[in-house]
Amino acid sequence: MSFIPGLFFCFAATVLLVFVSVSSPTWESISFLDVGREASALHFGVFGYTGTQVNIGYEFPGLDEPQILDDFTKALILHPIAAGLSAIALLFGICGTRSGTSGRGSSAMLALFSALADLATLAAFAIDISIFTIARNRYQDRGISAQWGNAIWITLAAVVANLLGFCTGVCGVCTGNGRRQPRDVQYETRDVNAGAPKSRIQRWFATRGRTGDAV
Repeated sequence: MSFIPGLFFCFAATVLLVFVSVSSPTWESISFLDVGREASALHFGVFGYTGTQVNIGYEFPGLDEPQILDDFTKALILHPIAAGLSAIALLFGICGTRSGTSGRGSSAMLALFSALADLATLAAFAIDISIFTIARNRYQDRGISAQWGNAIWITLAAVVANLLGFCTGVCGVCTGNGRRQPRDVQYETRDVNAGAPKSRIQRWFATRGRTGDAV
């Protein structure tokens, strides 16, 4: 049962990052920046914007910006990378629930990959804010409507989910090696103090001891 919270957070982070990774132009409902009005709006995603082919890195139409802004869009590939790391953490959590043991090793791997996924997601979120804030301001300076899309906030939610997954994994590591100790102590106490059956040799030594005391 200790893996259930970690599984939930890793699963949530994976799903959220997959949603972001298949944003515009693949899924128009998910975007980082919406430029224009209603049906004619352009939606910017990880691998392009409305009407373009899927590609790593793209330009912002209508903006005469330095090439560095366009180059930074290549870093959006961090979103699917973070999704993959979250999925690996999820797999280790599933292995821990099926192993039938305390799962300390699985908890450690879940914590490790959740931490890596969280770092990648946090870096992606920082890049999202930087790129699309600059682009939004440039479009607004030209009198063009531009608003942040929902993908930025979905990425932020994935940051929180991965962080919570890491915390639950660490808790599993700290508590996973002490589950069977009370039971062992109980058995030892029962053997020593509760009158466990004695073997023939033990009874012989006990008899010899009582005879020696009588002498």
